[in-house]
Amino acid sequence: MAASKGTTVPGYRNKNDQVTVRATDLPGTDHLQKIYVLRCDSCKLEYGANGSDIFHRRCPRCGGGRPSLDYWHAI
Repeated sequence: MAASKGTTVPGYRNKNDQVTVRATDLPGTDHLQKIYVLRCDSCKLEYGANGSDIFHRRCPRCGGGRPSLDYWHAI
């Protein structure tokens, strides 16, 4: 569902100014999802999120969003 809305395409920006940076091959925490790296346009934090959450995600540092999913070992 997320891919059909373009939310997983690098460069996609949601209503909270969170930008999709890239996909990882790591499994997410939501059913059949993988982790995507997002970047906050305000504070520039990059963090991991389920593909299904991209459209409504908020920054975990400055926007009160949920903590990042661990994607660092995939870099």
